[in-house]
Amino acid sequence: MVDRGRGRVFGEVAEIYDAARPGYPRELVAEVLAYAALGDRAVLEIGAGTGKATAAFAEAVAELVCIEPDPRMAQVLRRNTAHRPGVRVHVGSFEDWRPEPDGREVGLAFAATSWHWTDPQRRWDLLHDVLAPGGAVALFWNPQGIRDADLHAALSAVDARHGVSGAPHGVLASSFGEVPGHWAGLPGAWPQEECNRDGRFRDLRSVRYRQDLSYDTHRYVGFLASLSAYRVLPADRHEAALAETAEVLEAHGGGIPMTLFTDLFLARVG
Repeated sequence: MVDRGRGRVFGEVAEIYDAARPGYPRELVAEVLAYAALGDRAVLEIGAGTGKATAAFAEAVAELVCIEPDPRMAQVLRRNTAHRPGVRVHVGSFEDWRPEPDGREVGLAFAATSWHWTDPQRRWDLLHDVLAPGGAVALFWNPQGIRDADLHAALSAVDARHGVSGAPHGVLASSFGEVPGHWAGLPGAWPQEECNRDGRFRDLRSVRYRQDLSYDTHRYVGFLASLSAYRVLPADRHEAALAETAEVLEAHGGGIPMTLFTDLFLARVG
């Protein structure tokens, strides 16, 4: 069962989310659009957030409908896409959204680190109903792993004291497999098995992009503050966990070396 309430805690820190979360590679956008072969069909984004993926797609498509359930996130999304007249923002859930009767056919539906918040009992039916014949779906995530084993151990001790699970630094970058979707950050989230069981989609593909990056202490703590693993903690434990994490980072040179794995899943309606 999906905890959809937990999926909507991000609006409390919409500005932090927008500033601290990493974006997505332009190579991914090009790969998705080449696969989709849109023509004049529209694009649908599921769980757009503040637009971390939206902006890059909006540069390349004529019409992009963004679904975002949290009005606070949608407000930032509207600001970030105000210069893109082809972007329309719908505040609500994917499960409740219906295309306009006179709207263009949807040739691509994509979800950037949001598919795991949708209803697993309905999402493939909804995708099938929304997409035009031959339409494509692109689902992608940005899991991260820490490259420093000693720093990993020190930060894991902080997490254990405060009951934090699923932090990016909780996984070593070296533990990621070579196959897209083989990561520990979102167990069960990789969609290939579900898609295969559904049976109405074909031409399944998986692609991985990798980037080494480093955060300074301020940006990394801001990033953590935007994650549901921290947002759901009681206020005192939330603040203590972030403060102690900052202390550890400062003691290890004032930052954290991470590897960003952007994993992409593609399929199209048969």
